[in-house]
Amino acid sequence: MNSSSFQFARLLLAAVLVLPAAAAQELKPIDLPKPRTEGGKPLMQVLKERATGREFRDEKLPPQVLSNLLWAAWGINRPDSGRRTAPSASNRQEIDIYVATADGLYLYDAKAHRLQPVLSDDIRALTGSPPFVREAAVNLVYVADYAKMGKAADQDKAVTAAANTGFIGQNVYLFCTSEGLATVFRGMAGRDELAKTMKLRPDQKITFSQTVGFPKK
Repeated sequence: MNSSSFQFARLLLAAVLVLPAAAAQELKPIDLPKPRTEGGKPLMQVLKERATGREFRDEKLPPQVLSNLLWAAWGINRPDSGRRTAPSASNRQEIDIYVATADGLYLYDAKAHRLQPVLSDDIRALTGSPPFVREAAVNLVYVADYAKMGKAADQDKAVTAAANTGFIGQNVYLFCTSEGLATVFRGMAGRDELAKTMKLRPDQKITFSQTVGFPKK
């Protein structure tokens, strides 16, 4: 091999090695539209119609709908104090919402109302065993940060985190009912594998997940 051929081979190898890293960097933060907090169905009607749906169309949520969904779930409704649309024990706000879509995995930043990129891979299939998780627009993965929960025993933290996640999940149910979306709140199988893929710390614990999307008609 002459010197020019050797140099070309080196450049080609370097390009191949760089491609995965470059692809991973393509996922960028998403500034969500300002949430629309007016309108929607009356509360009593939404409670009457609330239901679980397990059949979804393979169709993305429009940015405005995703924005409204995340704000309703766990957004800041009192900017002066930073308090949220769902309660948390001692206002520790230990629950994080990870948003798994066809484009990748994001973390919802409520303060900036932004999606922060985590992974460029489509990991929807890892969020549960039912086939519909691969098709629905969004799978919300709820993660409790035990580091924010003081010195209580892990068993007590798990109970508190489950309750706080349930409040958020009910917000999602009510929003979806009002907007004509389908949703199902799910227990998790394969938490360890998913946590590893999401690169969570040992003191970050997956509690539940929730699938959201357009219903099949």
